[in-house]
Amino acid sequence: MIDTYTTKVKPGWESDVLVIGSGSAGTTAALSAARQGASVTLIERYGFLGGISTQVLDTFYGFYTPGSQAKKVVGGIPDEVVDELMKRGKALIRPNTYGAGNGITYDPETLKVTWEKMVRQAGVRCLYHTFVVDVLSKDGRVTGVVAVNKGGFVSFDAKVVIDASGDADVAAAAGVPFEGKAHGPVQSLTTTFRLANVDVERARQVRTEELFGLMAEAIDSGKYALPRREGSVHITPLPGIMATNMTRVAGIDPTDAEQLTRAEVEGRSQAMEYFRFLKECVPGYEKVELINFSTQIGIRESRRIFGMYRLTRQDVLAARKFDDAIAQCGAPIEEHHAGGDTRWEYLPEGETYDIPYRCLLPADVEGLLVAGRCLSADHDAHASVRSMGQCMAMGQAAGAAAALAAQRGTMPRAVPIAELQDRLRKMGAVLS
Repeated sequence: MIDTYTTKVKPGWESDVLVIGSGSAGTTAALSAARQGASVTLIERYGFLGGISTQVLDTFYGFYTPGSQAKKVVGGIPDEVVDELMKRGKALIRPNTYGAGNGITYDPETLKVTWEKMVRQAGVRCLYHTFVVDVLSKDGRVTGVVAVNKGGFVSFDAKVVIDASGDADVAAAAGVPFEGKAHGPVQSLTTTFRLANVDVERARQVRTEELFGLMAEAIDSGKYALPRREGSVHITPLPGIMATNMTRVAGIDPTDAEQLTRAEVEGRSQAMEYFRFLKECVPGYEKVELINFSTQIGIRESRRIFGMYRLTRQDVLAARKFDDAIAQCGAPIEEHHAGGDTRWEYLPEGETYDIPYRCLLPADVEGLLVAGRCLSADHDAHASVRSMGQCMAMGQAAGAAAALAAQRGTMPRAVPIAELQDRLRKMGAVLS
């Protein structure tokens, strides 16, 4: 695969487990594998850890089920992350705008250093500003990756590779079949932004229905170009600061750089219009200032691999259970389609479904696990299971499985499920 530049590739680090991408799935995977005794390398394209959790969003969803009695369904390493944020006074629990369960809202800058503190303590070797461009493989098994940074091309070898890139970059390069924009719709993208100098008490008195009504009036007046007739603005742990999830850029293939560039520009343009709307039309925002956009536009869906099992819409809505469960989810199907609203479909009250280990195992390639939003799932199931709480839980399972496979000299698909589940329960994971 890399014959054209083989002579330019310098040898890099070798490790038991190599994790690509340091989002909520990847960082948790690295921590999990390292705590199970594996040597771990974590490669990240940006200059900090966290992915979407520190670039775009400020809320962990999926920790709790919706409904009248919230049930906690994510535990273990994710709890430690939240506890550290709470100890610093930089996190709070709040109800979701749409009744999708309590969210844990935090300060993204504090989360960056929290992630770094934890991976340093675990002995994970991190390499920032490094972008994966190809895979190394032998006899159908992924054995590492080729990456590029300021020093040129570098190879990284490992016994097991975890693709937590979000876009399934490693899996796609390895020839794993997947679905993406070419095979049907993918969810819209969102540029988030934060606001300072908000009169928070007055702003919180504006109910969701009232906010949507003000949006409709603004759109119908012809004075504001707001593509989405809904959206949320919520409190944060910082005084006078509110965060938004309002913009919508549809019809984009996030794996196409040209389209993604257009989306970045359009997202910030929309954000400025929503900012103007809030400032001019909504009580509590009269003196507001926009202080930052998300580091990049938020991507909900791009590539979804085909794994040994494919989680389906029917599995989600029927609250299906699996013998190889490695995590739980109670989040509704939340589809941000191209229209002005969002499609919500909820599980039965208080119910959850299981995420099978097989959804993390690519169908046709050995030596590779995926974790996070590139798991094996159909479009609707993905719209439920992509919450960051579940991404962390998947990462925790992938890391434990990778360490177990490396230690036994076997492939991830040969890991004994009962032993993996036992290790996860000892870590604090919630499996039932």
